[in-house]
Amino acid sequence: MLIRAGYSLAFECDAATPLIAMLNVHPSRLADLRTPFELSTNGATDRAEYCDAFGNICTRLLLQPGTTTLSCDFIIEDDGEPDLQRHAEQQPVEQLPAEILTYLLGSRYCDTDRLTSEAWYFFGGIAPGSPRVRAIVDFVHQHLTYGYCYARATRTAYEAYQERVGVCRDFAHLAVALCRCMNIPARYCSGYLGDIGVPPVDVAMDFHAWFEVYLDGAWHAYDARHRIPRIGRILMAVGRDAADTALTTAFGWARLARFEVHTEDASDISARPTVRHASLIPHDGILELVAA
Repeated sequence: MLIRAGYSLAFECDAATPLIAMLNVHPSRLADLRTPFELSTNGATDRAEYCDAFGNICTRLLLQPGTTTLSCDFIIEDDGEPDLQRHAEQQPVEQLPAEILTYLLGSRYCDTDRLTSEAWYFFGGIAPGSPRVRAIVDFVHQHLTYGYCYARATRTAYEAYQERVGVCRDFAHLAVALCRCMNIPARYCSGYLGDIGVPPVDVAMDFHAWFEVYLDGAWHAYDARHRIPRIGRILMAVGRDAADTALTTAFGWARLARFEVHTEDASDISARPTVRHASLIPHDGILELVAA
């Protein structure tokens, strides 16, 4: 199947402001593009792309005073099948590739040191591998209450566990942290996920956060927010947590004036995409878009 996706973000600045955008399609999906992926911008200079330590494509820009718009619209091919969640075995830590070990460690938002006792209490008696991951997904899905009103850029996995609320990034962070506590390598993912194959929901469309676990020598996608396998997941970036995959990071003052995301089945590309909105939350001088 073909999926049409894209976004339009507008920033207002009083002075020239450096910005890093992590809005590209992940390199693992570039071969699936059926139209060119091109980030269009006005009011920005010094554009350059680079790959970060996790293999994500990042774009450096210098926003000029006034309004700068970042946008793209593309079509990508997808197999149209729900996430594959076959039975997979968990490898002993000593057999894991060296580059995977970082996904066993605690990170900015995945404070494993505060969740280890709870993780082993809840999941220690469940078979390792995919059965244990599924149990963690079910637990997180049931434990947290979802809502935009609960968005907070500083919430850690342990705080989500205590507060029992959050947006999709909190669901992903808690699941990632619990998996790592059980010696299952897990990484945070951001990207597109539209209402394809499921009844549409009357909430704001946004970029989405989920997670992947490393089992049987490969990465497998899971989603604690939605719980069930979904169709049309388009990966943009991966990392230890949301700190590694921030959609945009502005080094200075920048007000988000517009934020639109669309994802739809391209069998009817004439259909007008639904325009929805999200919030920009300032944290320690960094403006961070909170995916929900």
